[in-house]
Amino acid sequence: MKQFKPYIPADKVMPELTPTSVILGIILAVVFGGANAYLGLRVGMTVSASIPAAVLSMGIVRMIMRRDSILENNMVQTIGSAGESLAAGAIFTLPTLFMWADENPDIKPPSFLMIAFVAICGGLIGVLFMIPLRTALIVEEHGTLPFPEGTACAEVLLAGETGGHKSMQVFSGLGISAVYKFIADGLHLFPGEITWTISSYKGSGFGMDVLPALVGVGYICGAKVASYLLSGAVLGWFVIMPLLVLVGGDNILFPASVPIRELSVDQLWGNYVRYIGAGAVAAGGIFSLLKSFPLIASTFAKALKGFGHTDGNSRTSKDIPLPYAIGGILIVAFGLSAFPNIPINPVTSILIIIFGFFFATVSARMVGVVGSSNNPVSGMAIATLLFATILLKQAGIAGYRGMTSAICIGTVICIIAAMAGDTSQDLKTGYIVGATPYLQQIGELIGSIASGLAIGGVLYLLNAAWGYGSTELPAPQATLMKMVVEGVMNGNLPWGLVIVGICIAVVVEILGIPVLPFAIGLYLPIYLTVPIMIGGLIRLFVEKRRFADEGSRETVRNNGILFSSGMIAGEGLVGILLAVLAVFGVSDRINLGLMGFHLGKWGGCLFFLALLFSMIYMIHKTKDKQSSNNTL
Repeated sequence: MKQFKPYIPADKVMPELTPTSVILGIILAVVFGGANAYLGLRVGMTVSASIPAAVLSMGIVRMIMRRDSILENNMVQTIGSAGESLAAGAIFTLPTLFMWADENPDIKPPSFLMIAFVAICGGLIGVLFMIPLRTALIVEEHGTLPFPEGTACAEVLLAGETGGHKSMQVFSGLGISAVYKFIADGLHLFPGEITWTISSYKGSGFGMDVLPALVGVGYICGAKVASYLLSGAVLGWFVIMPLLVLVGGDNILFPASVPIRELSVDQLWGNYVRYIGAGAVAAGGIFSLLKSFPLIASTFAKALKGFGHTDGNSRTSKDIPLPYAIGGILIVAFGLSAFPNIPINPVTSILIIIFGFFFATVSARMVGVVGSSNNPVSGMAIATLLFATILLKQAGIAGYRGMTSAICIGTVICIIAAMAGDTSQDLKTGYIVGATPYLQQIGELIGSIASGLAIGGVLYLLNAAWGYGSTELPAPQATLMKMVVEGVMNGNLPWGLVIVGICIAVVVEILGIPVLPFAIGLYLPIYLTVPIMIGGLIRLFVEKRRFADEGSRETVRNNGILFSSGMIAGEGLVGILLAVLAVFGVSDRINLGLMGFHLGKWGGCLFFLALLFSMIYMIHKTKDKQSSNNTL
């Protein structure tokens, strides 16, 4: 078999882990971590930051700072993408601790140090677990495991001469989205969410979030995935809820405390459909694990065979020494049990190491096969929480202490799985471009620490501004995890509704429809899935147009992805800024709605249309510029 040769040969040394790459990488880790945390707490979904981070790196390092090192650019995206992965793991579970504190005045919310320490420990263990697996997964299976995002990111870096243009797509999307978000939710010139009820069809409702991030999510996901999400929402809001009103009438059905006919559409969703959706999402996550079990088994077996392998002593084959990695894992895992107020003991630390190694191994290889977007981290989190909660309850660790312990264990393992998947993608990118593995691994560790500190501040800030479970921050994934833990520990869930959701998931699986996106659509309010569908339709419109060649079509599609990534980041950053203003009591002073300047629902619709047209215009404006440049 022909030996693979990276873009930068092993005998060539270039700037890589430099102060510039570390500082810029940390900035991007904080930016994309904070933006993804805000997005995930609003809609329960996050997006990959590797390619946007690489593009921004090239735009800043190569075009502005005039530094010419592909390895330095790769290091920036390596550190920067850590923020998104760590945030994705943290928002699944940690907001649950804040929600319990809000429900019970005797319970104190988690401290900033506790959140940051748990997040950092999960991130560090996830990276360290990947070190002994790198040769087996990245080197020995090169050409077998495609690693879609890692390979795509390498292609972006190799096309570095166009980086300045591509970075403008991200910056344009970020700027437009930031201004739009501030006008809507900062100045309150028009409502960010527009809703209608249908009086002739009682129990149904319709509406949409007219803000940029969800349109960006829809464009990145595509029309097919967006349609699954919308299908679940239509079932909930146009079938289940009207049916409840039709047959419920004056009956009072737990968990509501008033007759069904007196409930608004939002209350119908909150009291009933949300639990049905939770059952469907839990079943979908477990189905994804079960369907992946043969792959999981073979993955784990192959990874164990290659555990600790090395592929030489050259620059491109040097990892952090294995004893350091194993020692670091043990120190970090057992350090959790020594930290005050974290309900983890040495026994549960061992549980974290066992579960963490299994899911890190599975996650690292599965993203090589199906990509990060299809990695069933939520299913892993649900399975971990179920198992941990049952074990804790059987051991006599019950009540709030047991639930908190389960959440902390689930948080660490969820972050381990997310970070292992991200690290494997980044190491694949580095393998293709010729990066130094141990320097990349150090970069991942730096990114984990910076992101853990940032996510602690972001979670505390957002809770202080709006609170989790509120309209502004529904925290759907964390709410689901809260239901799972409470249901096992206390048995106080409306299990009938949950079982209905599980049965719906079974029917959807039998029909051959992807369960998880459908279930998420059922679980989320329809206001969130409609703009995601609109974003998916825009991508469909862009891809169905006639182009001179397939290369032009791919260019426009990628421009849209970069612009959408910028829109997501822009809304997330302004969302965090508005949280700061809310905490300091500045929000009312800039609220134009309080002064009589308010455009209402139709004004919001007009602004939203303007946003959509600007998105389409920017994507195709870039295409035209490229076409003209290519003819010169």
